[in-house]
Amino acid sequence: MISEKARFRHARKLERVIGYRIPDLAFHGTVLEAITSRLDFDRLDPMLREQLLSFFNSFLKCTCRDNPFCGCPEKAFAREIIELRENGLDHRKIASYLLEEYGIDTYPADLLSFLEETVHELEALRDIARLQQKNILLERTEEHIALIER
Repeated sequence: MISEKARFRHARKLERVIGYRIPDLAFHGTVLEAITSRLDFDRLDPMLREQLLSFFNSFLKCTCRDNPFCGCPEKAFAREIIELRENGLDHRKIASYLLEEYGIDTYPADLLSFLEETVHELEALRDIARLQQKNILLERTEEHIALIER
């Protein structure tokens, strides 16, 4: 999944505030736990604070009992990438947006691969919808495919 390739650019700054080493993977359990329970946001520089607050608000606001270890943050991240692509950003612009908005580094090639995989999965879903005569699902998958491929 694409969330496994997302890295916090300022992981070392977070380590200094938290007081122990953390991986630089943005959706690693240790990082998610540190952000949600142990991080003193007042000790962060303003830019990093804003990026982490955006990260928190965009990906960690689910009501699952096991939050943040429920899988919702990873799904929300993937959904964000797909929505950015459907709104017209290419893989390079998506990478720039993620870095600026959330402080998350991703390789544009990884984003492109993820988007290609998403299209393949949607094509399979479309074919099943066609076979099952699920016309609404068929239309929706075709719309998403067209928006991602443009």
